[in-house]
Amino acid sequence: MWGGTDLTANVRCWLRMLSAALFAAMLATSAAATPLRLNKPLCFAIAADTAGPPDQGFHCAGDPVGYQNRTLWLQADLSKIGGRSPVLLIHQGRFDRLVVLFRYADGSVDRQEVLRGDFGSHWRIGGQIAFEVIPRGVPVTQVTLGFTHLASHKLLRIRMLSRTAANRDLATAATLAGGSITLLLIGGIYNLSLAIAVRRQSLAWHGLWAVCMVLWGLVWSQILLIALPQVAGTSAAQTCTLLACLAVATATISVVTALGQTWPRWISRGAIALGVAVALMGIPASVVTSAVLDMLGSVLGVLTLADLALVTLGIALSWRGGSQEARDIARSWAPPMAVLALTQLFDFNDALFGGGPQIAVLFASALQTVWLSITTTLRVSTMRVELDQARAAKNALAELANRDPLTGLLNRRGFVGCIEQTFAGGNEASFALLLMDVDLFKSINDQFGHETGDAVLCRIAGYFRRLERELCVGARMGGEEFVIAVSGLTSFALAQFAERVRAEVAALDHGEVSKHRTVTVSIGVAEGSTRTPFQKLYGAADRALYDAKRSGRNKVVFQSGADLQTRELERGQLTFRWPHAG
Repeated sequence: MWGGTDLTANVRCWLRMLSAALFAAMLATSAAATPLRLNKPLCFAIAADTAGPPDQGFHCAGDPVGYQNRTLWLQADLSKIGGRSPVLLIHQGRFDRLVVLFRYADGSVDRQEVLRGDFGSHWRIGGQIAFEVIPRGVPVTQVTLGFTHLASHKLLRIRMLSRTAANRDLATAATLAGGSITLLLIGGIYNLSLAIAVRRQSLAWHGLWAVCMVLWGLVWSQILLIALPQVAGTSAAQTCTLLACLAVATATISVVTALGQTWPRWISRGAIALGVAVALMGIPASVVTSAVLDMLGSVLGVLTLADLALVTLGIALSWRGGSQEARDIARSWAPPMAVLALTQLFDFNDALFGGGPQIAVLFASALQTVWLSITTTLRVSTMRVELDQARAAKNALAELANRDPLTGLLNRRGFVGCIEQTFAGGNEASFALLLMDVDLFKSINDQFGHETGDAVLCRIAGYFRRLERELCVGARMGGEEFVIAVSGLTSFALAQFAERVRAEVAALDHGEVSKHRTVTVSIGVAEGSTRTPFQKLYGAADRALYDAKRSGRNKVVFQSGADLQTRELERGQLTFRWPHAG
């Protein structure tokens, strides 16, 4: 079975192999598409009429302006592309109406269109709109597109593919989008649950980031149109912009809360400020449909790159400082951060199965949440093992602090704590203390030595340990003094128990000591209940022990904690007497 380190290495290897294979597949399939770009070979014209394109006035150079409140017509000659059954794929964007006209070699025209909030059967998972040419036995020679109230022509992604290539690209894009969203959803739920379990703020922010990415992926890929077809087009694009900006902010805060305490203050504050600025800038960027959108997009690109730079610098400083968490975050966040930076610097619009930079970010985010979930789990598991070990060591130290090092019985502190728990039960029950002292123990030390004396104490303690049960506990109170707490016995049973203890202690074999003398104990018994104050009961037992020793030792003396009536039990003979004055 894999260990933690082996598991991490194997997962990292598999993720790298998967990423490399996917990247190679992206490049291979992208070569089958013919991109249609402005002036390459699309020419443009601007008109107020949405019924059809103007008869003339198309320009094949320059950039169109002032079309946001009108209709932008784009036209391309497809005679050089060829193909009897091409498919036109257009990435969803911000427009109110899109008209597509296919002109055939025989002069006939096929008109197809979609409206904002109604893409009909033309939408495809992967954020694209598909217009298929109806086979008529002659090739398509020209395609004309009319966008009404288009927000920005710079956001258009238009490709012409064969039917086979289009189906392959759409199926691959749908698989990647669905798989990535599923992984993000699982990762988001897992990290939010883990954040609650271990109370880690950074995991909560990472879970929120994953939720933002899931929602963004559902809207961008158009999977959401299955349930809400009315959000197609502009509404979906605006929602995507807002969610993408929120994702940048939550990702930044997630990293800062995880590592920010090890960063210089200006990096932490700067990164959070930039992340919040991206989120705030996303509000107007998601609303506008005018030419201002291009300017807001440029500002968002600059803010995002600056945010990525600061976060990368902070992670590098933490890594250099020896933080294992920084290494894990760097390895997990590297794919989405790198992809996000590349999409701001380079044009990926015609690559990646038509999904462009969005599908790259979505897939990289899925890899990130898988990797971070694995490393976080391993780290939390290690922390849990260390915490359990620390708790076990603490409990062991507490147990040692409550035990007498010589005999292994509870010491005074441990005994009092145990009895306090008994008294805190709330239910009243009979309870008694047997306080005992080894008779003439000093003479044993003087005659046989302290080591022999310690052996005598240990042998007596061993006998007391054999008596311990749920309602009986023994302890060494210090020196040669011991105590037994017992509950649940009637007065008569308690008297029998005390006499049994006295007799069996006297019968213990202490080797060389027993050849010269019998080792006995004097026992003072105080009988009460769990409602009787402990100190009062202990004082009564101490007075009874004093009476037992003063009256000749090797005796059991009973004293009631309630009325202080004393009874003396000697060698099986139970007698009553009042305590001495004083």
